[in-house]
Amino acid sequence: MSNLVATKNGSVAKPNSNGLTFPMWSSWIDELFNRELPTVFTSNFNTGITLPKVNIRETKDSYYVDMAVPGLKKSDFSIDLDNQVLSISAETQNENQETEQNYTRREFGYASFRRSFSLPETVNEDKIKAEYREGLLSIHLPKKDEAVQKPARSIKIS
Repeated sequence: MSNLVATKNGSVAKPNSNGLTFPMWSSWIDELFNRELPTVFTSNFNTGITLPKVNIRETKDSYYVDMAVPGLKKSDFSIDLDNQVLSISAETQNENQETEQNYTRREFGYASFRRSFSLPETVNEDKIKAEYREGLLSIHLPKKDEAVQKPARSIKIS
């Protein structure tokens, strides 16, 4: 009967006659599937565009959502607000055809993405503004007046 040993990472190993431990086959498989996948496998193959990264920041009176999406036009974007969910999507199609004497080359491409964010109830939905300039989509989400952080003050004791 052989003894099993738990290793530092929690996998099961079997010691040999020299006292050395070797991971069991099932531990190798578990480790393979629990490992982070390289980004090449997590990119969005169906759309031809990887999901753009977003920076979200908060000031005393607003939230800002900034998304780096170079190479697109303002008309490629759609920004929707439905039941306090802000959705940002883009879709582009390119087609190029060159015809020379004895060949025709035709290239086309399609790319899209969609990101959605749940907004806090403190956002004034009527005053949301968006701007796209030089590859950066910026969305300004002002807070409602009652949610704006007021400056600190001293209170007199009577």
